[in-house]
Amino acid sequence: MTPIQWRPEINALTTPQSYRILFVARNVLGTADMAALMAKALPSYSEEEFKTFIALHNQLIAETLTNGGQVTEENAFTYGLAFTGKLDSPDDPLPPLDDCLQVRVHASPPFVATIRQAAQTERLPMEKKLPLISTAQDTVLELKDVLNPAGLLQLTGTDLFFDRKQGSGCVIEGTAGGTTAQTRFGKIEDSEIIVMPDLPAPPHPWNNEYTVSVSTRYSEHGTLRTGTYSRMLRTPLTLTKMGHANPPEVGILTGKEASPHVSVTGGSVAADTTLRIQAVFDARTDALLFSLLDMREGGATGAAVSVTANGAVTLQGFSGAAVSSLTVRVNSYAALKEMIRNNYGGRVADVLKVEVA
Repeated sequence: MTPIQWRPEINALTTPQSYRILFVARNVLGTADMAALMAKALPSYSEEEFKTFIALHNQLIAETLTNGGQVTEENAFTYGLAFTGKLDSPDDPLPPLDDCLQVRVHASPPFVATIRQAAQTERLPMEKKLPLISTAQDTVLELKDVLNPAGLLQLTGTDLFFDRKQGSGCVIEGTAGGTTAQTRFGKIEDSEIIVMPDLPAPPHPWNNEYTVSVSTRYSEHGTLRTGTYSRMLRTPLTLTKMGHANPPEVGILTGKEASPHVSVTGGSVAADTTLRIQAVFDARTDALLFSLLDMREGGATGAAVSVTANGAVTLQGFSGAAVSSLTVRVNSYAALKEMIRNNYGGRVADVLKVEVA
């Protein structure tokens, strides 16, 4: 049995000073890793089938919770909902769900007891802190995980402060290549950095996927420590001449590949506008659902279209949109689905600046 690792960490909330017991994960298994372990244990099923089972399991739990239910897996986990916040009077309306509705996951006592009975532990020495980027958001478009060259990128987290005179800094790197050290900052604090982003030029216009990292020294001659944001950032893409019969094709919804997974080939557009296009993996049907969205999270959405193979598809606009429809061609369905499942947690979206002329 491999020991469970832990280390002491300073608890800044107590006086006199005390230390927290911090669990240190040896590794982090994703969906693909768990599917591989399941396929090894039950070789009559493939890894791809287990990936679908896992995604469907999570989707059905989400649907049950959305419908006001609770899921209890005997001797394993309970999934439920809870509300946080307070009301000044019993007649007050419920606060916005983004502020008060929480999802809770609890391990059952038998499950915990099984782990405790089998566990062995190993103590590690104390480790110095690292910069941790918790969120990244464009402050102009007000969208998370969007990297807007014409906007301001806000990073929030802990231990982010750096002094450029010490060789520290913030770096944006394209997944298809290219790295640019950032030089234009509005704020550099422990909990927040605001930067006007400079981006490395991508090899192809559709390579709009980037990572951001912060490096700092916590003393004048200390070791340079780097923290990288765990999610990909994506830049807006521009569609031109959409008022013409045959506008130029534009690659979208792609990572570092040399050819686009999806291309926009045409559409019906009344005026210049900005919107989003998303592709979501649907575990129930093992398909990708494409749709158009407005520029506000939780806002207007066009009808979703199910896609299961390469080919052209027409997406309808949402109410009030200047885009009545958009025609896209899926060039690499299998690669797109794999990217969405493995790199984006089941959903990827691109911001599209649509120009008539």
